[in-house]
Amino acid sequence: MENIIKKLFVKSYKHLISLKWMTLHIGKIKLSSPLLLAPMVDVTDIAYRILCRKYGASLAYTEMLNIGAILHENEKTKRMLITSSEDRPLGIQITAPKVDDFKKVIPYIKEYDLVDINCGCPSIRITDNASGSYLLKTPLKIASYIKVLKSSGYSVTAKIRLGYKKNNVLKIAKIIEKAGADAITIHARLSHESYKTPADWLWIKEVKKALKIPVIGNGDVNSGESAKKMLECADAVMIARAAIGNPLIFRNILHYLKTGQELQTTKHERLNSFLEYLQLAEKHKVIELPRIKSLGGYFLSDFPNSSKARASFMQLKTLDEMKKFIKKLI
Repeated sequence: MENIIKKLFVKSYKHLISLKWMTLHIGKIKLSSPLLLAPMVDVTDIAYRILCRKYGASLAYTEMLNIGAILHENEKTKRMLITSSEDRPLGIQITAPKVDDFKKVIPYIKEYDLVDINCGCPSIRITDNASGSYLLKTPLKIASYIKVLKSSGYSVTAKIRLGYKKNNVLKIAKIIEKAGADAITIHARLSHESYKTPADWLWIKEVKKALKIPVIGNGDVNSGESAKKMLECADAVMIARAAIGNPLIFRNILHYLKTGQELQTTKHERLNSFLEYLQLAEKHKVIELPRIKSLGGYFLSDFPNSSKARASFMQLKTLDEMKKFIKKLI
């Protein structure tokens, strides 16, 4: 009897999740799954985005870009902006301290499907420029950014935290919705709180109750079970740290949502996906060896002798050497 009840629950839950997928839109974008890849500095280049899409991410973002860097058109920023027909739907995440910055950047972001305003980055380098999570102190300024972008025809979202130093997430979220945002992402921590502080999903649930636009939950989702629990609070799930070095987490979570059973990424799968990442980086000309080595450290983990493999990998000097090294490990 217990097994029959479990099977009925899984079947019913699968149906409910499927209904969400069928009806969930962010502006002009229809999501193929409730799983989104978070924008992450030095991680979510075009190669990584394409890889995560392959395993089930329905929407991905560029890493956060300061509008000033886009306007200056330096080579590093240009590489961050690279996209292709495979890289869809794609959101560009931007931040800046002034509404004029958002007006000036419009001609530079026409090829993206969605614009996300970063109102959550706690880096001192960003907040000292009155950007990122500093904007949580002035939610009406966030509203002015949204209005500028919406008037130019973009689908617009905002990614926020619970507050800067105190929790005022409901106030901020309502202002963002009223300004015309198509969705909101809640990273359920205050600006100064590190990952050691558990994300408080209760506030995601409260925001969901208060708003009519889609609410995307972010923070501490690292398994199928945790994703399912987040989907009880929010319309979709944004995955960050757990996807670094493990793009197959999207496949694993989708499997859980459909069957109720957790999948684990094997050593063989992890290494094969890293090799695929290296090939995509070469194809799209986003080869920055220090960043690739840093990312490689995540792929080369959680298997016997992985620390030795990481140490050897860090000594390599070319992309070809890296590909040959990973092929030998496979």
